[in-house]
Parts: sequence; structure tokens; C-alpha cells
Amino acid sequence: MNDLTQTIAALRFTPLLPQALLLALAGLCLLALALATWRRARGAVWRALLFTAILLWLAGPRLVEESRQTRPDIALLVVDQTASMTIGDRPALAAAAQRTIEEQIRQHASELDGLQLRTVVVPEAGSAGTRLFAAIDRALADIPTSRLAGVMMITDGQLHDIPTTLPPSLAGGVPLHVLLAARGEETDRRLRVVSAPGYGIVGKSVTLRVVVEDLGVEPGLLQGPATAEITIRRDGEPPRQVPVQVGREQEIEFPITRAGPSVIDLSVGERPGEVSTLNNRAVVTVNGVRDRLRVLLVSGEPHPGERTWRRLLKADPAVDLVHFTILRPPEKDDLTPLNELALIAFPVRELFQVKIREFDLIILDRFTNRGLLPVPYLRNIADYVRGGGALLVSAGPEYAGSGSPALTPLSAVLPARPAAGGEAAVINQEFRPEITPLGTRHPITEALPGWRPNARPVWGPWYRAVAVAPPKGDVLMSLPDGQPLLITDRVGEGRVALLLSDQIWLWSRGHDGGGPQAELLRRVAHWLMKEPELDETALSAEISSGQLHILRRSTDAAAPGPVTVTDPSGKTSQITLEASGPGQFTKTLPGAGPGVWQVGDGERSAYAAAGADNPLEYEDLRATAAKLAPIVKASGGTVHFLAAGGATPGAPELRRIDAGRDAGGSAWIGLPRRDDHIVTGVASSPLLPAWLALPLILGLALLAWRREGG
Repeated sequence: MNDLTQTIAALRFTPLLPQALLLALAGLCLLALALATWRRARGAVWRALLFTAILLWLAGPRLVEESRQTRPDIALLVVDQTASMTIGDRPALAAAAQRTIEEQIRQHASELDGLQLRTVVVPEAGSAGTRLFAAIDRALADIPTSRLAGVMMITDGQLHDIPTTLPPSLAGGVPLHVLLAARGEETDRRLRVVSAPGYGIVGKSVTLRVVVEDLGVEPGLLQGPATAEITIRRDGEPPRQVPVQVGREQEIEFPITRAGPSVIDLSVGERPGEVSTLNNRAVVTVNGVRDRLRVLLVSGEPHPGERTWRRLLKADPAVDLVHFTILRPPEKDDLTPLNELALIAFPVRELFQVKIREFDLIILDRFTNRGLLPVPYLRNIADYVRGGGALLVSAGPEYAGSGSPALTPLSAVLPARPAAGGEAAVINQEFRPEITPLGTRHPITEALPGWRPNARPVWGPWYRAVAVAPPKGDVLMSLPDGQPLLITDRVGEGRVALLLSDQIWLWSRGHDGGGPQAELLRRVAHWLMKEPELDETALSAEISSGQLHILRRSTDAAAPGPVTVTDPSGKTSQITLEASGPGQFTKTLPGAGPGVWQVGDGERSAYAAAGADNPLEYEDLRATAAKLAPIVKASGGTVHFLAAGGATPGAPELRRIDAGRDAGGSAWIGLPRRDDHIVTGVASSPLLPAWLALPLILGLALLAWRREGG
């Protein structure tokens, strides 16, 4: 609609004298009239008319005509489209209300005095929650305050930037009208995790503190039991139920049974009448870590690499190292007095029978069976491995001799026996360790620093190794001629690794460029202790930035089959992984929603937890007027439920009202008239010009004189 042009006439005064002097003259005139009236002098009336004419002429009355161009008022409509507004029929109610308001503005322009509408849509925008008042402030930067007729807000009432006092943008009689996308005040049950540890010690328990809350239910008017049941699932284990009292914090303990992340899924049953069950579920990820890694290192005889082992293990503050070096066999006696020996007796029984299962890793470094360990204790080590323990054997020339561990009960768990020929099995020549094709796909040796496929490694050479018969397990490193150098194997529930050279210490000394000795031994030790990131057949899943990342490791040259992905709603899909490196197959799925995702390949499963992108949006899912009521009341606005009483979805009727009147009723919204305008022209003319004032004053003076002298 075009702007309306009006002409407004007004009486204004432009005094010919200063205002103070004009008031003084008026006072003298009144004094003279009062004196004449008191004396009952003739001509007092004419004298009063004369004084009035003089004062009126001196006041300079003028008729001013202004041409005004009235500017239409503007109403601001703010539409909430954040995550909580996607629940149930809220999108439909909000869309219907917006459509109704726009149609009223368009179809009833004359009745609404040419009211203009500005619409601001507030989308989902991260983890800051719903911030409609910030959107209002941005929108009003382009709307003159003098033209703002009111602000209408379509939302569920769950805002996170509500000011404590009426903001300046709504001051001055600007009403705030809130249209709630609901049928009335709602109730909601939520499961809230009060505290949860990010990690836990393997073998111990962690404690989660949770609380079940019923929102929107008045105390004393609870319907149904005041207790609820929390269902707990962890990494696909059978669920268990824990009864809790509504409104009170509950502590729940979980044992940490393995290293790596454990996904704990908690859910509570639906409350009758609640608006949504989206916040009836919580997911917590607890990373299992080992407290102190207990390592038993037994060195068969002193050699240059012994210090390397000790330095490596002592450098890790998380490792408790027990180290024994066998300096002499029991049968050797050099007649040294006992009081001069600074050595302690080797605690064979305590280490290899009583406390053997307290160790996370046993390392036999150039160990020779000279009768120090009786056969039952060696058998205990083998049983320790089968029961889930870890054994690393670093072999030298002794491995090919008569005291070789391969000739003891340990042979049942060792992956290779020395080649026939005894001492002839010892290889004394310069060589550079190479990674086998299988080793390039194994996490222990893949991308090992210094390794170059199809080229000479950049690390330094070794000079001694032990030849073995065809081994069991996986050969990860070898000599250039293919002779095994590093072999790993799984035995029962445990793992074992065999390094067929005692020359790795040359790398730590930087000989001829050195090599990745620390990294290689670290990977071997972590693989032996079943650290998840070093598992060669691992299947893992992780959610970050709203995407599900799947990683499948395989030492097979052929690509693995598809995996089955189960989303939080239970829907499954078959996904084919893509090769991303030697032994690694990955896939990224966009749009991972909140909840627990499961990935399985038929043999193993992985779980990933996704929280809500905007957790504030899911804290309270009710549509409620309680939070906005104080601001609405302070502004003089109204609150309407869009589907109250089963009404047809839409918006209340828009009406224009005068400033100061009530701004709404049960079925209508009032928008005050602001009457903002701009002046386009001014015309001014005197009401008592000089040519008229002079004869009038002289005539009245003459009449007054004639009357008083008559």
C-alpha cells in the first residue's frame, strides 16, 4: 500500500517580544484592569478588549499547515525452527500459524492500516540452544523503533536467552505476543546424567549418577507411581533393569572389564502423557585404561641390549617393572662369602607361581634354561599365556643351544623352534630387517618409521639372528632372504611374540642411523596386552561432527565383506567398506543421529555413542508459557496456544489498537498504531497581521477613551 499523505493545521505563536517581557506586560494589563474594576470605572470592558488585542498581536499567532506522509507500521514475526520444534505436530502448527498471519496481512491490508510484516526464521544452530531474543535484536537493527507495532513469536517456549528484565527493544509500548505450538501446557520425563567419568581403571568399577525427572507435573498431583525403571545396556550385553525413585539422584556402578571405550546406553520407560521420549535416553562412553602395567623382565645373562630394555620400560611412568638378571646358574660356585654378596635370591616361587597372574606382560630376554626355573614353573608360564597372559621372548644365540626355551614346556606356546643344527642355526651376518607383506597390514609394523615399500629401509643394520623351522602365527619382520625375524601368535586367550635377534639395541644407540626401536617395542607390548588400537582384526566405530566413521582392520589381502550398521531406532543397512591403506578399510556415513550405533561383521561388533547436536534443546521438551510469561506480561502482550481446545490450526486474529489499550484477548492479537510520519511541507500565515492589528487596536483605544470620557 502507498504511504498516506495528510495535511495537518495547527495554531502556533511566534512572539514579537521576549517571552519574559510579554508576561510582564500581561501582568501590568491585569493590574490596570483590576484597579479599574475595583473603582468601577466606565470603559473597563473596552480597556480589557484593547489590552487583549495588543497582547494577542504581540504573541504573534500563526496558522501552520503541515503536509505529512504517514509511514506504515511494521510487525516482526519470529519463527522458531530449532530442534525442539521438530517434535510431534509442532512443525505443522507453526507453519499454519505463519501462513495465517501472512494471509491476514495480505488480505486485510486496509483494516490493518497497511501494516507491514517482517519475518525472521531462527534455524537450528549448534549447541547454544534457542536464542530468539538475539534474533529479535538483530532484526530490529533495520526497523525504526517508531514504526514497530509489535513482535510475534512462534515457538514452544523453550528459549535459552530470555532476559531478566524487559529489553529496550520492547520498551515504549511494544507488545510481545507468543504463539505456542501446542494444545496446552505439556509434561515430559527425562533421564539426566548428573556426572559420569570419562575413563575407568580396568578391573575396577566406575560410578554414574543419574536422575529421572518428571517435568510439568505439580507436586502432589503425580499420576502413576513415583518410581521408574532404568534399562542399562553396555556394548551389546544383555540389558539389566535398575529401579529408581523419580526426582532423586541414583548411583549406578559399572565394572570396567577391558581396555578401550565402553558404550553405556541408559533408558527409562515412557511416562503416560509425556510429549516425547527423545530425552528418556542417555549415552555415556567410558574409556577403560590400565592403572599400572606390571611387567616382569627376566634377563638370562648380561648383554649390551639389557640396558635398552630397562631404559625403555622405566621411561614409562605407567609401568611397574620387576627386573631380574641371572648372573650365574645355581650350580656355579666361586666360593664368594655370602656376606659379601649384594644379590638377593631369585624368588622363583613368588614370581612364577604365587603372583604370576598379577603381571600384564612377561619378557624373557636371552633367557636360558639352566635349571633355575623348574619344569612346573615353566609350565605355569605356558598356562599363564593360555589363560590370557602376554609373553615376549627376545632371543639370542642361546635360543639355538641346549638351554633353549623352545626345548622346555614353553615350546607349547612359542611360535617357532630353532632350526636343526644347534649353534649352526645362529646367523652372523649384516642385514637390515624388512617388513613382510603381512607385516605391512599388521598394526604392529604398518607404517613403521623408516620403512619404505619396494626400497631399502632407512634404518640401520643388525648382525645376528636365529634361524627357525617353519613357524606358527604371523611373521611380521624378516631377513632379506625371508628368514623370520619377528613372529606373533595367539595362544588360547593370550598372546605371544618372538623376536629372533638380540641386536635391536643397535637402533637405540643410533648405529648407522638407528631405527624405530622404541616404537616397535611399544607396539609389540601393547598388542600383547590387547590394547584395542593395536588389534589386527579390530572393528571400530566412532562418531564425530555428526558422522559415523567405521574402521575395519584385516591382515587378509582380500577386502572384508560388508558390515551391518544398526542405527539408534533399530534400522539396519549393509555397508561396503573401502580400502584406505594396507590392512585398513573404512567408511564414513553422514548424519549420525543421537543414540547408540552398532556396527557388526558377523564375528565382532563395535558401538559408537552420539549425543544430541544441541543438548540444550533436549533438556526440556515441553511446550510451556512459564518461561516467557514474565517478559510477555511486562510488555503488555499475550500468550496463545495454537491448538488449544482442539481449535483449527492457525493464528489468532490481528487487530490494530490505539496506544495504551489492551493488546489482546483470548482470540485476537492487538498491534498498537504508532502513527509515525515524515513532514513533506510547511505553510505558515499570521492570524493577526499588522495591517489588521493596527486599525483594530486604534479603534478599541478610541472606543475605550470615548466611553471613559462620556
